[in-house]
Amino acid sequence: MEAIRIISWNVNGLRAVLKKGFLEWMQTEQPEILCLQETKAEPEQLPREALDLPGYHVYFASAEKKGYSGVALYTKLNPLEVSTGLGIPDFDREGRVIRAEYEEFILYNIYYPNGKSSAERLQFKLNFYDAFLSIAKKTVSAGKHLIICGDFNTAHQEIDLARPKENEGSSGFLPQERAWIDKFVASGFSDTFRMFESGPGHYSWWDYKTRARERNIGWRIDYFFVDQGLRNRVKSAFILSDIEGSDHCPVGIEIVGKK
Repeated sequence: MEAIRIISWNVNGLRAVLKKGFLEWMQTEQPEILCLQETKAEPEQLPREALDLPGYHVYFASAEKKGYSGVALYTKLNPLEVSTGLGIPDFDREGRVIRAEYEEFILYNIYYPNGKSSAERLQFKLNFYDAFLSIAKKTVSAGKHLIICGDFNTAHQEIDLARPKENEGSSGFLPQERAWIDKFVASGFSDTFRMFESGPGHYSWWDYKTRARERNIGWRIDYFFVDQGLRNRVKSAFILSDIEGSDHCPVGIEIVGKK
């Protein structure tokens, strides 16, 4: 059976990336499923060509605050059901989650909160993490398979950022943030990229201001996780670090269906 190619990309503004060749890239790449984060736009703010891509069903979850957060799903495969949010109003008003149920798995496209701005936002991020983990564990316990992708806003281990020592006190690499990913993994979810690549130097985000991308001084904060039942069906995992247009680059997996 042919593999399903799924890509996740924090575009840091869909309207901005549309001006940088996004539609042309989509035309060439043609993933079966594309998950976007930080769209910063509602559908009515977008040009028609961004909503009517031939062969794709398109779904959005937007924040109440204009120009903030937001996720989108472009899918060639017709979902059985699509919903937004976690069912928790404080989180859901920020437009961070799209859940798509397919015949063989449930896909979560998530833009996890950033904890850098204040202690309150860090706690908000940790609360979001815990709420999602509870949902993920219940979903798998109910016999469903899970694919979870998006911008987690945390580098898990020292190997996942270029300068771990300098960032030990920074949100995105704090012990409590990293400990949650430890807990996530211990709950049975696998970081697909690390199934195939154990070495350093692989990142998905670079700071614009310091032109860090030119020197590959980056962080790997965009992930695909799968439950144990899907692990053996992941054919490949990759980072498309040559694709520009955002301070993040796309990441993805190829997963085979049941024989």
